[in-house]
Amino acid sequence: MKTWNSPPVPQLPTVTTSLVPSLFNTRSQSLEPTHDGLHNQVGLYVCGITPYDATHMGHASTYVAFDLLRRLWEATGLQVTHVQNVTDIDDPLLERAARDGVDWVELAREQEALFAEDMEALRVVPPTDYLGAVETIPLVVTAVQRLLAQGSAYTVETKDSTAGDDVYFDLASTPEFPFVAPYDRPTLLAFFAERGGDPLRPGKRSALDPLLWRAARAGEPDWDGDSLGPGRPGWHIECATIAEAHLSLPFNVQGGGSDLIFPHHDMSAAHIKALTGKGFASVCAHTGVVGLDGHKMSKSRGNLVFVSVLRREGVDPMAIRLTLLAQHYRSDWEWTAELLETATQRLATWRRAAAVVRGSGALVANALDTETVRSLMETLADDLNAPAAVELVDAWAARVLAGGDAGVAASDAAFTAVETPLEQALVPAAVDALLGIDL
Repeated sequence: MKTWNSPPVPQLPTVTTSLVPSLFNTRSQSLEPTHDGLHNQVGLYVCGITPYDATHMGHASTYVAFDLLRRLWEATGLQVTHVQNVTDIDDPLLERAARDGVDWVELAREQEALFAEDMEALRVVPPTDYLGAVETIPLVVTAVQRLLAQGSAYTVETKDSTAGDDVYFDLASTPEFPFVAPYDRPTLLAFFAERGGDPLRPGKRSALDPLLWRAARAGEPDWDGDSLGPGRPGWHIECATIAEAHLSLPFNVQGGGSDLIFPHHDMSAAHIKALTGKGFASVCAHTGVVGLDGHKMSKSRGNLVFVSVLRREGVDPMAIRLTLLAQHYRSDWEWTAELLETATQRLATWRRAAAVVRGSGALVANALDTETVRSLMETLADDLNAPAAVELVDAWAARVLAGGDAGVAASDAAFTAVETPLEQALVPAAVDALLGIDL
């Protein structure tokens, strides 16, 4: 699947690989390092959209958050394999297409293109591997066949199918379950029912067992499933097979919204454990809920603020991104016009400061500039504390606009003052490279 164009990312000359970012791991409920500090290869899997209504602020906040992690990793010299999927076949997509009287393929392609435009406008670095569910169906078929063969999956009689039976995963084959969710069983059951599961399906061995392969039904799209018969994949096995094919297991970080903790991320981890005996991700990190008018933004409720709509109204995408950066990625928060206005004013201030620095013609960083960049990186390395990083840039801009030029020595041996001319002023370059804000 084609990604969007990558923004240029400045190379920061003051950084070494000694900085190891930490994230809050949902599994352990504690901060953990995102890599061991010994190897220069890291893996990131961020769950992608189901393309029927993109891109609202809940989406945008998630992809901007993990874009920060990728930018920080790469700024410290790491080689990042960043994998992202698109669930371009699923019940919600088919239901929306039927509701609107459009072809589901056309709806998916339209929304995928819109999502790509929004990500490009927000200067999100595209994934290195970007795959749709449909193109990975052969991988899913093979994985489900493997699970059936080893007794980790079973069939359920499906009377309304035109060919064959549905296939379910047997959670009893992975006694470590749940792998990610810090919830009790009643909560697991409630979330499973709310988020695409079918706990009351007759014939299942356990209420929480998830669907692996949906046998073909009349009026629904289907694909060749080899010995499984015609059908289409379940949701969780899609991400498991893509990750197995494109990342070394266990990879470093799995990211997504908090609504994916269960069942999606837990079931994907269970599938990988059964298929490979390995863990899925070392750190599972999740973004908070973005609300509007007192409720979570959701497609079912329809209380959505879309990036594309704001862009059409003339809002600078950098102001949108800066609105998101002013909220901690794990926090639940509400989108308001006042937050966007604050970000717009902040962006204008930062750009005035950048213009002053560039207009001076002195593209040699002083010790204070170096200290600002060091602080930016250390702040982001502490659980992606973007709000604190934004405040650091505020302080830099205020100092520049006030004409201040205090000298502060860098205290970390990993950061040294730049004594050679730069292609652009250091702090604006760091704001671009680390925060993704083009000044």
